[in-house]
Amino acid sequence: MQDLSKAEEEKLLDQIYQTPHFKLVQSYVKLNGYIGSGCHSWSNWHGLILHRTPIEDGEVAARLLSYYAIPNNHAIIKNYVAAMRNEDVLRTEFSYIPPEIPRFENRFVGLNSGNSLMAILYTMQAMLGYGDDTDQVRHFQETSLKGFKRVLEISSLDEITKYNVNAKKKYNYPYIESDEYYPDSYTLEMLAYTQGWRTPENVNMLADSLNHINAIMKPDNQMSIKIKGKYIGPCFPLIRPLYPFRADRVDNILYRRYLTEIAMLGVGEKVNIINESIANIKEALDMDGILRTNFDLPKYRRNLAQNIEYPTAYVDVKLEPDYKRKYALECDLTFWAVQFLSLVKTK
Repeated sequence: MQDLSKAEEEKLLDQIYQTPHFKLVQSYVKLNGYIGSGCHSWSNWHGLILHRTPIEDGEVAARLLSYYAIPNNHAIIKNYVAAMRNEDVLRTEFSYIPPEIPRFENRFVGLNSGNSLMAILYTMQAMLGYGDDTDQVRHFQETSLKGFKRVLEISSLDEITKYNVNAKKKYNYPYIESDEYYPDSYTLEMLAYTQGWRTPENVNMLADSLNHINAIMKPDNQMSIKIKGKYIGPCFPLIRPLYPFRADRVDNILYRRYLTEIAMLGVGEKVNIINESIANIKEALDMDGILRTNFDLPKYRRNLAQNIEYPTAYVDVKLEPDYKRKYALECDLTFWAVQFLSLVKTK
């Protein structure tokens, strides 16, 4: 709520520094500042275990530091960002297994739709508090905006996708070319965690684009991206409707995270699902101030409650390290509710 004294903040941060997950991050820091191995990378390769825990992946480490609100002047973050901006360091880090070498060489291919290694690295820098300070990351802000503008130019996903007529694979989904602009989870996050792009015109455009997505997208939409002749499954492109929060429903594995990041854009109540979420959250909190969901939903248990231990790219908002602890999930949900309502009001 931004009402802590400096002494109170330092005391709470010291408690965070003692948590098991933060200590894991510390243990994975290399001499060159990079954390772990790779970034959104293989957990094993040809039987070789590459990460002792998921936090040993560079993206997961960055997400944990961001979600724990570690100050961007902390040595771990400063050195990690410097490593992500050093081409020699990155070239070394992305050569630990053979498939990472071409991935690094092609790191900018697919950037326009957020489906490239550099899209991840730029986004992680933004999440760590360094998304407005260099031309490169500011350029990715502009790229991210163009993806949302592209949505406003279409009335159906079919207008920008193609089919590989010769393919007979089970997952022969429609695809976009690697240079096509389109929003996904990374371009959304890039804008959520940065400020340089913010003008009234851009904020209104994002609100219109998000509402347009919900108006034109079908729940069963599928899409691939064609990169260097291969058809890749992109990371959560915004090709399906987004849903407001409801205490009796869990939509997908990024359910509350999407809503948080949309609220961070500063769109306030201009996005319809934000309005609906506000009303539903307040109603759910009315009884005793605690946010609960229907924990017995099979989809909830499978995707969001029992099987989440680390803040990977494929999980929802999570701060509590152990959901088996009594009331841990209720604590996370209630904190999220207060944070969300505050973001809508203040951004």
